[in-house]
Amino acid sequence: MLFVIYAAVAFGWRSVLQRRVTGDFGFRGVTGRPGSVEWCGGALFVIAILTAVAAPIADLAGLAPIDALVVGPVQSVGVTLTILGIGATFDAQITMGASWRVGVDEAEHTELVTTGAFGLIRNPIFTAMAVTGLGLVLVIPNIVGMAGLIALVLALQLQVRGVEEPYLARHHADDWVEYSHRVGRFLPGIGTIRHHESFGSREGAL
Repeated sequence: MLFVIYAAVAFGWRSVLQRRVTGDFGFRGVTGRPGSVEWCGGALFVIAILTAVAAPIADLAGLAPIDALVVGPVQSVGVTLTILGIGATFDAQITMGASWRVGVDEAEHTELVTTGAFGLIRNPIFTAMAVTGLGLVLVIPNIVGMAGLIALVLALQLQVRGVEEPYLARHHADDWVEYSHRVGRFLPGIGTIRHHESFGSREGAL
């Protein structure tokens, strides 16, 4: 039920709002040739979603949980993290306004959003998604859910580092340089880009 609520709020409801404001649902889907960074990131997202659905089904079918995580407080923490993650995801999506997209279209030029949660970290939606994924795994701690969480984290890293940040660097130039210099990638102060001669120069790592 938590996953259904998350999908309905973060993707269903948000895409409907996007349609009302812009006339477009905001979905760009999986792009890139098979094997490319874009394609691999998108494929891992799909795997993460499928395993999030499969984990509770596997639990009901009798798949043994990870024993160390089957304690009351862990499940309570999982529910709390999931609810917080859902709320934080939607809040950051709303902050993006008309710039919100699922995927990247090189032909589009959207506004660089630096307010709200984006003033603390550059990718608050993805951070909130990771928190939600962790929460769901703690609620139903089996190997399927754990595999999905790993796929999600890898997908976020590939999408941000290999697709979205290069896109923003190309389209926003000096504004991106200044923003990425002072704001962390997934956590405050961590992953800032310190040298700006080119996007490929040294940067802080998460």
